[in-house]
Amino acid sequence: MLSLEDLSGLLEEHRAAAAVKVREFSIGGQFFAFNSAPAIMGVVNLSPDSWYRESVCLTAEKAVERGKILHAQGAAMIDVGAESTLAQATRLDQSAQQKKLLPVIKYLAAAGLIVSVETYQKEVARASLEAGAKVINLTGMEDSAEIFALAAQHSAGVIICYVQGRNAREVGDFDLEEIIPAMRDYFSRQAEMAAKEGLEKILVDPGLGFYYRNLQDSSARVRHQMMTFLHTFRLRALGFPVCHALPHAFEYFGGEVRCAEPFFAVLAALGKTDLFRTHEVPRIKAVLDTLKNF
Repeated sequence: MLSLEDLSGLLEEHRAAAAVKVREFSIGGQFFAFNSAPAIMGVVNLSPDSWYRESVCLTAEKAVERGKILHAQGAAMIDVGAESTLAQATRLDQSAQQKKLLPVIKYLAAAGLIVSVETYQKEVARASLEAGAKVINLTGMEDSAEIFALAAQHSAGVIICYVQGRNAREVGDFDLEEIIPAMRDYFSRQAEMAAKEGLEKILVDPGLGFYYRNLQDSSARVRHQMMTFLHTFRLRALGFPVCHALPHAFEYFGGEVRCAEPFFAVLAALGKTDLFRTHEVPRIKAVLDTLKNF
């Protein structure tokens, strides 16, 4: 059982990291003051394989409608993905992904919304940026230098996701040993590469939503997720804001699974998360607004 003593001990051990300030910057004309005001990213899934049914939009019209609703509910940016990261999900080539993504990006961008695109493929990133996307949610490590350069050319941002494998669709077992140092080293290497390509707008994401084989055991997965949320401030010591995809813990929440993301949002907020990626925008906004009163 997580206790107040656990939180106190964590802070005492890493107090210097808790005081670190991260970069703040503008994306798509909007300034993100991460050190004082965490932001919310709403999710629009264009893949029928995505299990969070409330986020699935099978037409461009429905996707644009959902994006506008999420923005009105409090999402500072909208993350759009054409391919689910579930192990059994259908793989889409770059042409098929672009066919799904580009109309949605163009409509949302024309409406003044900040669009993020989840991809690990260079040509999808290129086409998305040209269509008006302002963030690449990078879920792989191949071609990352080229993607960093493309984002820099468009004055866009990149969310660098931690992934143990070529990309979020090609992972095996997850190595849980010394995970925070491993993430810190990974992000340091990627950020150094990004800096060489002229990219300044960087966020990092521990990749808690990816489907590693040995994390299908609910207790192991949830322990890893809770620990990572609470240790987030140690990653902020790199100087970059941290984005988290909020998970679901279906085995514990069952029919109340839509309450899972708000629960994890509390732990993420305690760990000093800067950007909350969620399917449940109004619920997460309510959590963050309530925590501000303390």
